[in-house]
Amino acid sequence: MAFSSETGHRYEVVDSDIAFTGRIISVRRDAVRMPDGGVSQRDVVVHPGAVGVVALDEADRVVMVYQYRHPVRRPLWELPAGILDVPGEPPVEAAARELAEEANLTAGRWDLLVDVLASPGMTNEAYRVFLARELAVVPVADQHVRVHEEADMQIARVDLDRAVGRVMDGSITNAMAVVGLLAVATARLDGFTRLRPVDAPWEDRPRPVG
Repeated sequence: MAFSSETGHRYEVVDSDIAFTGRIISVRRDAVRMPDGGVSQRDVVVHPGAVGVVALDEADRVVMVYQYRHPVRRPLWELPAGILDVPGEPPVEAAARELAEEANLTAGRWDLLVDVLASPGMTNEAYRVFLARELAVVPVADQHVRVHEEADMQIARVDLDRAVGRVMDGSITNAMAVVGLLAVATARLDGFTRLRPVDAPWEDRPRPVG
C-alpha cells in the first residue's frame, strides 16, 4: 500500500509488523520510503475509532460526564462517548448506545456535528461527534449498570455558554469535549442549519484489521 503526494512521491510501506497488541489498541511499526530516498520508521497506534455525543436539552444545557482517566491520573469533564467495538454497528447507533449507558438518556433527534482525527502524527484514531436533541430519560429498570471507572462517573447538565467558557479557561481539556462544545456553539449561531446527516461519508473511519 502506498500514497502518492502532489510531487509524485510514493510513500511506500516497505515493511510492517505489529509490535504490541493490547485490549483496545495495538502498535504497528511501519518502514516507509521518504521523499529523500531513505526509509524511516513510523510507529502507529492502531485504534478502532470512537463516537461522542453533545446532548443538548431544551434549556440549552449540555450533558457532561466526569470520569477518571488513568493515563492522566485524574477525572475529566467529557462528553458521553465510547469506542466503535461492535462489528458492523453504525456510528450513530453506537452513539445512542453510549448516551443511554453513560447518561441514561435517549434522543429523538440526531445530527452529525463534526469529524476529527485525534492525533494523525501517531495514530489512526478518528472520532465522530453527534448532536443529540429531544432528550428523554431511560426508565430506571432499563438503565445500564456501570462498571470499572464508570461506576464512579458523575453526570451533570451544564449551560452551553458556561461550558464553552470552561473550555476557554482551561477547566475542560478533553479533546473530544473541547471540539464538540465549540462545534455546537458555532452550529447554534445559524440555527443548526448546516449540520450533516448522521450517515454522511466518513473517509477517515478506522477500518477493521484483517
